[in-house]
Amino acid sequence: MQGTPEVAVLRLGHRPGRDERMTTHVGLAARALGADRVILAREGASRAGTIEDIVDRFGGPFAVETTDSPRAALKDWDGAVVHLTMYGLPIQDVEGEIRTTFEAGTPLLAVVGAGKVPFDIYEAADHNVAVTNQPHSEVASLAVFLDHLFEGEELDREWEDPKHVVVPQSEGKQVKEP
Repeated sequence: MQGTPEVAVLRLGHRPGRDERMTTHVGLAARALGADRVILAREGASRAGTIEDIVDRFGGPFAVETTDSPRAALKDWDGAVVHLTMYGLPIQDVEGEIRTTFEAGTPLLAVVGAGKVPFDIYEAADHNVAVTNQPHSEVASLAVFLDHLFEGEELDREWEDPKHVVVPQSEGKQVKEP
């Protein structure tokens, strides 16, 4: 979001045949809810084009990157790392500390897994955060985390250069050109 440090999302892993939509939805949720970019591990790189198509049609800015080494992307991150996991500390207990760090100018990397996340990721994170300690999706955890981080302000974001705009209405669907 404009005027704030960078927020990136690192999608660890991708299970072909199982995670096609999930990886896409991680990128779409990241974009819609205030992140600046998503970094997809090599296995999920095939989803980059779908996310880029949404950015092209509905506006940006939002970047999509791929990496052959998600661990290197994590290691090289110059900022705080927030690993979203149901095994972490409750978001309501740590969000204030994370937001204070972020508002002080520290970029954030939100890490979401696909399948079992190796233990070294937990060790590399500055914060292991749970939005609930019950089974749920990485898309849900990312959405809740970003909403808490931005305190709902991401919902009023203005998009640059959209080709399509959704017209809010109580019934039906309407999309128009701006």
